[in-house]
Parts: sequence; C-alpha cells; structure tokens
Amino acid sequence: MLTLDHLVIVAPDLAAGVAHVRDGLGVDMPGGGRHREMATRNHLLRLGPATFLEVIAVDAAAAPPGRPRWFGLDDGARVRADWEAGRRLRGWVARTGDLDGLLGRHSGLFGDALAVSRGALRWRFAVRRDGAWPEDGALPCPMTWGEGPHPAGAMPDLGCRLAGLTLTHPDPDRIAALYRTLRLADAPAVRAGAFGYRAEIATPHGLRVLS
Repeated sequence: MLTLDHLVIVAPDLAAGVAHVRDGLGVDMPGGGRHREMATRNHLLRLGPATFLEVIAVDAAAAPPGRPRWFGLDDGARVRADWEAGRRLRGWVARTGDLDGLLGRHSGLFGDALAVSRGALRWRFAVRRDGAWPEDGALPCPMTWGEGPHPAGAMPDLGCRLAGLTLTHPDPDRIAALYRTLRLADAPAVRAGAFGYRAEIATPHGLRVLS
C-alpha cells in the first residue's frame, strides 16, 4: 500500500517558494537542508505526525549531480512555466514499506530506487531515468523511510494540518483507476479540469488553500 507522505512545491528558487507559502498560509517555513545526491535544497512545514509540505529548488551552490534531478527540476523552463501558470503545488510523495516490490510491478511508471540523504537522514526514493514526475505529477513519487520514526515528528509544529487534497485532471477517470490499482491510501480527490492541485490546510489563521 502507498500512503500520502508529503506535498511538494517545486520552485524556481527557494525564496520564491517560501514566499508563496507565507502568502498562502501566513507562516514562515523552517529551513530543511541539502540533498547531496540530487543537488537540491528544501524548506519543510509539518502538516501532521507523518505528513509535511516541502518547498524544493535546485541548489545553485552544489555541483551537478551527474544524473537527472528529481521532480523535473532540471527542466528550468518547465519549472518556470508551471510557476507562472500557478501550478506551484506540483505533486506529492507516497511512502511504502515495500518499495522494491512496487517498482518490480510498476517500474515503467516510477523508475529506480536511489539512496538519498539530507544531513544525517537517509531514505530510498524512486526516480525516473529522465527525472520527470510519474504521469506528469498525477501520480506520486514513491519512497521508503526505512526503520525509525517519521521525520515529521522532529519538525517544528507551527499548528498547520492538511485538511484535504484535490487534483483536477483532463482524464480523471483514468487517474482514479490508477489510484485504485496502486492501492493508494489518502489519495487526492480527482475532478475534471486542467491539471492542478489544491490543498486545504488548517492554520492558526483559519483554513487556507495552496495551489
């Protein structure tokens, strides 16, 4: 089974991503760290005991990773176009206790499992060989944290909680069928429309929306 783990805002730079969350939720996201294997950086906001929001961007100070970065971040023109079009909440990540089994059954969708890190934290994450989102973001990127507590528990709690997640998609029936095939827990509601995510988040300032 796959379970929603975290939401991902792909930003042209971290400052823009953090400002977008500040404008939308009224909170300042704490810093995260660097991903050495992907040459990216992030900020993180706890949304529950095992759920969080990530803003991620290319780490301009890091050497190129020697392979495509995750979340389509190597395609700077596409990242900028999505950002300008309001597709800032670009997708999500789902965790599983059987990443190898999942990839064996659906390798064409998700790519290969890589060992990645942020500081002392280590996990395994599936990345397509072209670095692109599965189904252009309609499907989650799968990963496994392995042993130990979920890292959200160590993040500052600013009083934000995920209340709902909706995907609009030109072919909602096909995407909903894929969700059922993959046995996705906490999958987004799927509606017809142009591609985009809408997250409802309870904050100390009331219910807010990120997209």
